[in-house]
Amino acid sequence: MARDLEPVLLRAFVTAVREGSMSRAATVLGHTQPALSQQVRKLEGVVGRPLLHRSPSGVSPTRAGEELLPYAERILSLSAQALTETGRVLTGHCGVGLLEDLAASRLPQALADLARLHPGATLEVLCLSTAAMREAYDAGRVHLVLDEVPHIPAPPRWTVRRPLVWAVGQDVDVTADPLPVVLFSNTCAWRTAVVETLDRADRRWRVAFESNSLVGVLAALRAGLGVAALMPANLEPAMACHDADALPRLPDVELGLARHPRTDGDPLVDAVETALRRMI
Repeated sequence: MARDLEPVLLRAFVTAVREGSMSRAATVLGHTQPALSQQVRKLEGVVGRPLLHRSPSGVSPTRAGEELLPYAERILSLSAQALTETGRVLTGHCGVGLLEDLAASRLPQALADLARLHPGATLEVLCLSTAAMREAYDAGRVHLVLDEVPHIPAPPRWTVRRPLVWAVGQDVDVTADPLPVVLFSNTCAWRTAVVETLDRADRRWRVAFESNSLVGVLAALRAGLGVAALMPANLEPAMACHDADALPRLPDVELGLARHPRTDGDPLVDAVETALRRMI
């Protein structure tokens, strides 16, 4: 008998990973927590492997969950795009500014799928400094900016809160005193969250490595230099922290989307904004 990946089950799983919590995911989807848990367990039965690590502090994907996640997100994205874009032809240009951590996640694939559906449309994705992004936005090169709320170049059209999770480098002892920490060198919610969370928990820590890019932080983690805060979509399976009580819970971060006022009513920009909102 053929096994099918039902979209409703995939949506339950993806939302649980994005929210980092079964209770928050249930609220987002308008379900009860038991009903959502049942959907995830049904999906695990179809896949044949556990997909989530469950703990009192929340949930995180297992290795099998990490492997399924990009497929699940793409299936859901393509399904939504097929329903809304079938029979519609989009043309023109849309510039999208993304926070690097989002550009390294599943969002570029969703935009690539949208571009394939509409070969007459041109999408340009940029990851720039805050100052450079504002300049590109003011010049009209970038029409949509998805970033931390304090860094977007205009008041947000909408905002969303997303969890941060601990990423643990290879063979790093999370009980070490002081705890070795890998930080983003630029001021951002990620760095602030780590520093304030550890200080509030009275955990002694030291800077083991700093980088101004996600690539550098991931390289330091792979090398086993310390622990860091990441978005769940950028957490590699080997970096997951399976001891829920070893490190204090990190806060959520608030992301927002700014849209250039000259693009109101532009069908292509509308479609890109919808794709971003579905995938974030």
